Amino acid sequence: MGAQQVRDGFAALYGTGPQGVWAAPGRVNLIGEHTDYNDGFVMPFALPHDTIAAVSRRADGVLRLHSADVPGDPVELRVADLAPESDKDWTAYPAGVVWALREAGHEVLGADVHLTSTVPSGAGLSSSAALEVVVALALNDLYGLGLKPWQLARLCQRAENVYVGAPTGIMDQTASACCTQGHALFLDTRDLSQRQVPFDLAGEGLRLLVVDTRVKHAHSDGEYGKRRAGCEKGAALLGVDALRDVPYDGLDAALERLGDEEEIRRLVRHVVTEDARVERVIALLGSTGARAIGPVLTEGHVSLRDDFRISCPELDLVVDTALAAGALGARMTGGGFGGSAIVLAEETAVPSVTKAVEEAFAGAGFTSPRVFEAVPSAGARRLI
Repeated sequence: MGAQQVRDGFAALYGTGPQGVWAAPGRVNLIGEHTDYNDGFVMPFALPHDTIAAVSRRADGVLRLHSADVPGDPVELRVADLAPESDKDWTAYPAGVVWALREAGHEVLGADVHLTSTVPSGAGLSSSAALEVVVALALNDLYGLGLKPWQLARLCQRAENVYVGAPTGIMDQTASACCTQGHALFLDTRDLSQRQVPFDLAGEGLRLLVVDTRVKHAHSDGEYGKRRAGCEKGAALLGVDALRDVPYDGLDAALERLGDEEEIRRLVRHVVTEDARVERVIALLGSTGARAIGPVLTEGHVSLRDDFRISCPELDLVVDTALAAGALGARMTGGGFGGSAIVLAEETAVPSVTKAVEEAFAGAGFTSPRVFEAVPSAGARRLI
């Protein structure tokens, strides 16, 4: 569904055309997993899959939300009544953005919103962040708030952390708000400094595939929160503000200091080595080229599987099968416990790798995966 169709859908619902139409993309994370809430480094890029929103202001304190992807009439809320964790449905994400804007002192008096999305839900591709960011961008424009993309990302993260109750880091919202076409975003999550890194795989004869295992995850479930709490405990035991502050060349000494805290040791080892992997990928892209990053991606998966323990049989099958079929590297991406994996392969190897993964899933009795190419795309923007 394109911008004009969403605009027409808005008019059919609310009886008049919207004041504008906006889009915000999902993202795939190339490297840097579970580092963002540890003040570390990440390297996502925006997907060509968007959440599109047609929006108009209201001045009567009413927020009406509708999704073309969810059956039913618009949900009507009063902005003055919005309260954290009061809503467990999809509407919590856009409502949380309105709440966060108002909590930050911005006079958002209401809105009519009509949405649709091509970002796969529950696939580890930041469908929730795309939903938050598109609403935040629309309200920023309509109410003339003057907020920069990184500021919108922070408010969207607060909406997800506090209003929805999911303890996510800042990466997803920043990627959706700030990525640019043809680039990966090197983001330091401590100070939010950014660098757009050229990422032209096609120019090197390469492709990056996303394999959606169709195993659903939910960040607000307890396992994600346990990992974050464990990382915070590790930082406290080591006397640092965040695990970002544990140097890679001091990792062995840090692990020794943690003694018999085996679970904490594993979490610390993943975060510290993953930050180092982000820096290695940056260096390789600037020197040798993208082919050289394949083994680093695979190392990241092993760490997520064995140290962070957030993989699943479907994700492991994607990685093992793709590598056996000739892929240059592969790893799970996103929060874990399901979702998607990424596979770096020569363009000529894509058909055989894809076929091998599909056949492996069929042989294991798993639901057929969804496989598509990830192309670095534009971040959030106004369409109409």
